[in-house]
Amino acid sequence: MKVYIDLILFLNFAFDFLLLLTVSIILKRNTPLKRLFLGSLVGSITILVLFIPFTTLTLFIMKILLSIIIIVVTYGLKDLKYILTNLLYFYITSILLGGFLYYLNINLSYKNIGMVFYHKGIGINYIFLLIASPIILLIYTKQMKKQEYINNTYYKVDVYIKNKIIRLNGFMDTGNTLLDPYKKRKVIISTNKELNKYINENNFLLVPYESLNTKGLLKCIKVDKIYIENLGIRKNVLVGVTKEKIKIDGIDCILNYLLKEDK
Repeated sequence: MKVYIDLILFLNFAFDFLLLLTVSIILKRNTPLKRLFLGSLVGSITILVLFIPFTTLTLFIMKILLSIIIIVVTYGLKDLKYILTNLLYFYITSILLGGFLYYLNINLSYKNIGMVFYHKGIGINYIFLLIASPIILLIYTKQMKKQEYINNTYYKVDVYIKNKIIRLNGFMDTGNTLLDPYKKRKVIISTNKELNKYINENNFLLVPYESLNTKGLLKCIKVDKIYIENLGIRKNVLVGVTKEKIKIDGIDCILNYLLKEDK
C-alpha cells in the first residue's frame, strides 16, 4: 500500500487548523492567525510519530501528549484549567467532525441489505472531505453559540402565590424594565393560563405600559415571591397576565431585566 506523506501532512494540517479555529471561536480565545497556523503545523508534523510501532497503551499516551503540545503552542500556557478546557473542546470537536465524516462515508460508500453492508464503489475523496469539514464545523459552531445564548437568557421560574407554585419558562428580556408607578415593583409578563384565575375584580391592579407600537394598561397580580433558576428568590414582584402570544418557542414568561441586577 502506498502512503503519500505529503498528502497526509497537508490533510492533517488542514483538519487541525479547522479544529483549532473552531475551538478558538467557541471559547472566544481571540487566537492570532499565526498561532493557529503554528499549532496546525506542529500537529501535522507530530502525526509522523504515530507511524512508529508502539503498544496500544503507549500510542494512547503519545496521542494525549501530542494533543497537549498542540494546545499549548496554539493557545498558550496560563494554568491547568485553561489547558484542560482547550483540550476538552479540541477532543469534542475532533470526535464530532470524525463522527460526521464516518457517517457520510458509510452512507455514501456502502449499501446494506438488512445488517449486511457492502461497498458500492462510491468513495469519499479528499476534496469532498475538505469541503464538508468546514460546513460541519460551521453548523456546530452556530449551534454552540445558540445554546450559549439560550443558557444566558432562558430561565426556569417558580411563582409562589397563595401556597401554590406555578412553574414557568422565562426569557430575560433587556427591553422589559417595567415598574408599577405605585411602589416601583418590577413587573414580569406571563401568558400562563393558570394565572388567569387570580385575575378578578378585587385581586389585580393596572400598570400602564408602553412598547414600540402600543400602550395601555396591564392587569397585574401580587405574588408572594418568585424563584429564578441560577438567580435566586425575588420578592416584591408583580406578574402581568396577558393573552398576547409570546413569539419565542417554549416561553410563557418575559422576565424583567432589572431582576438580574438584584441581589
